[in-house]
Amino acid sequence: MSESLDLAAFPTDFTWGTATSAYQIEGAATEDGRAPSIWDTFSHTPGKVAGGDHGDVACDHYHRWPEDIALMKRLGADAYRMSIAWPRVMPVGDGPVNAAGLDFYDRLVDALLDAGITPNITLYHWDLPQALQDRGGWTVRDTAEHLADYASVVAARLGDRVTRWATLNEPLCSAWIGHLEGRMAPGLTDLTAAVHASYHLLLAHGLATRAIRAAAPGAQVGLVTNHSPVEAASTRPGDIAAATRMDGHTNRWWLDPVYGRGFPADMRELYGVDLPERAGDLATIAAPLDWHGLNYYFPVTVTDDPLGPVPYAREVRLPDVPRTGMDWQMDAGGLEALLLRLTDDYGVRELYVTENGSAFPDTVSPDGSVHDADRARYLEQHVHACARAIRKGAPLAGYYAWSLLDNFEWAYGYDKRFGLVHVDYATQARTVKTSGLRYAEIIRAHREHHA
Repeated sequence: MSESLDLAAFPTDFTWGTATSAYQIEGAATEDGRAPSIWDTFSHTPGKVAGGDHGDVACDHYHRWPEDIALMKRLGADAYRMSIAWPRVMPVGDGPVNAAGLDFYDRLVDALLDAGITPNITLYHWDLPQALQDRGGWTVRDTAEHLADYASVVAARLGDRVTRWATLNEPLCSAWIGHLEGRMAPGLTDLTAAVHASYHLLLAHGLATRAIRAAAPGAQVGLVTNHSPVEAASTRPGDIAAATRMDGHTNRWWLDPVYGRGFPADMRELYGVDLPERAGDLATIAAPLDWHGLNYYFPVTVTDDPLGPVPYAREVRLPDVPRTGMDWQMDAGGLEALLLRLTDDYGVRELYVTENGSAFPDTVSPDGSVHDADRARYLEQHVHACARAIRKGAPLAGYYAWSLLDNFEWAYGYDKRFGLVHVDYATQARTVKTSGLRYAEIIRAHREHHA
């Protein structure tokens, strides 16, 4: 145990958790009434995913969940952030409810609670039913209303046992990477579609927040967003302006409307796309939250790029800066900065780090163990950052390590591993890595400190 880890900074009831998402781990893509999602379609489109990989089997969590709950218990996790697969529960998005799909999550929630692990449910982690995409997906308003109906169904079934709910995970990725950059499902490269998708995703969040509270009184509802601190590559006015644009694109566009400020005027002008606004929408989007989830992986340094794509800011690779296997810059200070920004600038009342983790190329030793020192170090550094933020006033109530398991890493396929637990995809054997053992030590030491 690192002597410098400030365990006293963390409240006695601080939540230590792990996180996954449905499409990345469940598999069973065609079982028990599940219909295709946009990620099934995207991953089966040649050239879209590294190695031609897809989530048809993934970690086979749909069948192996008892083993995975036992792993969480071995780590000492207090909580598990999981997502519900919309096409497993409502296969065509707005049609009949699939009883077998809901039953699966019902069993999973009961088993987690029996193991002393609190489920934290995310309703939408990117797996839009393909049937809704065929009718316009996130570019049309109907999809936002369908998410609210789906939220009602799930909250009515699980809300007697599940308290903590997130409406969406990382709407930035759904809108910008999925509709503007084309590197994620549905694979579009259309600015108008991307801006409209961004609007309807946030509207869906607001509508779903209302629906969850109606179906499950006492529910604690939040939103999970991903952010990066943005720095200018130089003091040149062009680079400083580029950093402001990138901050708007990455951070303010997603936070300002949720906290009652509306969509940033400078970004509306930059995009030049009329928003599909209706009276009352901004109030719906800004429904008060019980908590906010921050996903953090890396900071960004940018230079002016007037001939590039929106937001006309290009990332600069800083020399001699450590990077993960994803080629992402490592800087735990960015996590601290974002936690304080959410606290000071947006007045967030309760914060969770809902994802934080690192991919590195793992090597399985002859004895079967996985000594991932880089990942363990990354974990320690970011837990340190959480402690510093708490000391400075951030109302941080929990930390969820990404990810419990190595899994299907979207367009990167199975090549990139984020897990605290190694998965041999040929045999589905699970092995707790050094980073997982280190996380268990941190959790145990925190409990002992406050005992």
